[in-house]
Amino acid sequence: MQPIVVTAMGIISSIGNSVEENLYSLRGGKPQISRLDNLHSTLRDNIKVGEIKLSNSELAKRLGIDRRAEYSRTALLGIWAAKEAIAGLSADEIKSLGFVSASTVGGMDKTEQFFYEYKTNVEARRHIYTHNIGENTRMIADYFGIGGMVTAVSTACSSSANAIMVGTNLLRTGRLSQVLVGGSDALCKFTINGFNSLMILSDDACKPFDCNRKGLNLGEGAAYLLIETEENAIRHGRTVLAVLSGWGNTNEAYHQTASSAEGDGAAAAMAKALDIASIAPHEIDYINAHGTATDNNDMSESVAIRRIFGNEVPDFSSTKAFMGHTLAAASSVEAVYSILSIRESVVFPNLNFDTPIEETNLTPQTTLKHKPIRNVLSNSFGFGGNCSTLIFSKYEK
Repeated sequence: MQPIVVTAMGIISSIGNSVEENLYSLRGGKPQISRLDNLHSTLRDNIKVGEIKLSNSELAKRLGIDRRAEYSRTALLGIWAAKEAIAGLSADEIKSLGFVSASTVGGMDKTEQFFYEYKTNVEARRHIYTHNIGENTRMIADYFGIGGMVTAVSTACSSSANAIMVGTNLLRTGRLSQVLVGGSDALCKFTINGFNSLMILSDDACKPFDCNRKGLNLGEGAAYLLIETEENAIRHGRTVLAVLSGWGNTNEAYHQTASSAEGDGAAAAMAKALDIASIAPHEIDYINAHGTATDNNDMSESVAIRRIFGNEVPDFSSTKAFMGHTLAAASSVEAVYSILSIRESVVFPNLNFDTPIEETNLTPQTTLKHKPIRNVLSNSFGFGGNCSTLIFSKYEK
């Protein structure tokens, strides 16, 4: 089977507007968890979030987009990250490029802004179309003139991992030679209120895997990877950043929003990814954990990690204490971080950790650790029991 390689990437999050800015914050232990500034919410003073401080108008201006256009914040963030990822492609390559993009929010920010005007304001009705996740994907594709297969994926918080898998299968079956894969999500009232109704939002910076964790910090962001077959990358003389060596997706269908106490879906996804990569558990050097800092997720994921790795758990951390939980974008954001871990030979710290969960007694890596990294396992688990794992490996040819 032709190896699938990553040759470029782009990202925007609350800790940076580019790959290198994100790396600077990760290496320096510089989180950006704050109160809401761009979005009005009755919960503004009660929660903390990973908010990108650029307003929609600022994003549009920097991207050269008419401020009157119908672009949602999700689309604007997606365009920003995709622009960095495909900066090295020619116009002809972009015309044949495939694009698989994930989201959960879509154009919800526009829906919230104009919902009560749709009945009477004809001009506002053009924003109805931006609600759809597929329409946001089309907006991003049209901005660049992407002319290959364009499709959208939405499987809650595992969405962009599954977008990466869809793109991988398009390459493996020969239907495309290059695919841009990842996801974008923006903060909006619907998401904030929805998570608040589940009582899983923290009023302070989140504490992944800590016994005294209080809940998650929502975040926003976008990240995309340019993936292709090794053969295509070599033919075009591109630098390979990493190999996507393994992937696994399962659905335990345990509950609408909760994972099983036994971590069945998570364990199965990790086992499947290891099998595809032909890698034994002891060969994993770092786990970029899902680690949302909720009672259910961190316990379930900890149990699943113990099931797969036993008493030989590799270094692991959740990077969500830096930029919050970016929902559908989380998998691709953390895919970028996983590849940076390989490139820089570092394990990024799990911030705010003090006390292990008593039942599993796992302690994440809490400081920046320098060591050789060959294989990184990255977990992303979504509502509805959709669990995904990706394995990125050092390119050694």
